[in-house]
Amino acid sequence: MTSSWSRTSRRDRERESRRGGRAARAAGCSLVVALLALTACGHSDGDRDGRPLPGAARGESGGEFERAAVAHGSRLVITTEGGVRVVGTDDDSVTVEDGTFAHWDGDGDAGTHTLDLPCDQGDDRTRDNCGGMPLVHVPAGVTLTVRARNAGIDVSDVRGELSLSTVNGDVTVQDSGAKEARQHLVTRNGSVRATGLAGRGVGAETVNGDVDLLCTTSPDTLDGVSRNGSVRVTLPADAPPYATDTRTVNGRSTVDVPAAGATDHRYRLTLRTVNGDTEAHRG
Repeated sequence: MTSSWSRTSRRDRERESRRGGRAARAAGCSLVVALLALTACGHSDGDRDGRPLPGAARGESGGEFERAAVAHGSRLVITTEGGVRVVGTDDDSVTVEDGTFAHWDGDGDAGTHTLDLPCDQGDDRTRDNCGGMPLVHVPAGVTLTVRARNAGIDVSDVRGELSLSTVNGDVTVQDSGAKEARQHLVTRNGSVRATGLAGRGVGAETVNGDVDLLCTTSPDTLDGVSRNGSVRVTLPADAPPYATDTRTVNGRSTVDVPAAGATDHRYRLTLRTVNGDTEAHRG
């Protein structure tokens, strides 16, 4: 009896082993198929060489954005609870510096894309975005909107329309804008400073801080407003005559830009503050 029980047990074990081997092979095949499917999905964001397609975000799931291609003239909106540095490049992609946590939405209307730099003090991935100045590279010809808070905005070499606003920080612009575009630069507690600014219309505003603009083009309209700070504008040396309105309560006004005739309102310059000087010059 003992010998018969042993033979039966071995046969059972052999059958179980064969069944287990078939199950393992089936599971292995399923895993290979799944991996192939995931690999195929991973290529959906790029071309055959792995480069990102227009509007495609590349990066890990969960918001770790790396790069996205955008067309010239597209509108890019950057939102942040901190500040940001934006540099225009000859590349056709939006990129963030290594280690910057960001969310990308490339499905906006009419070529509008959104890059969000989230801030959560409890999240190690996003903590550096809170009040910091992460670096973003953008195509030089984008139409750029930046909404920041509790830190500054620094933009250079972006050749398009600018709409920059923050609270509790400076707005600084270097060698940016475009001759036919409108530029809007606003902060609440900070200064607005621009050098090499081009635009058809320029509006710069703050409450507590200075407005200091050096323009490379002669805008049709230029409005500079502060409450507690000076407002200074330098136009090109060949700037045309302007219809000028400069006002201050506690300060002085200095204007050496040619004055337009009483009925000539093609070019208008308005500078206003309460506590500070207003100045308009030709460079």
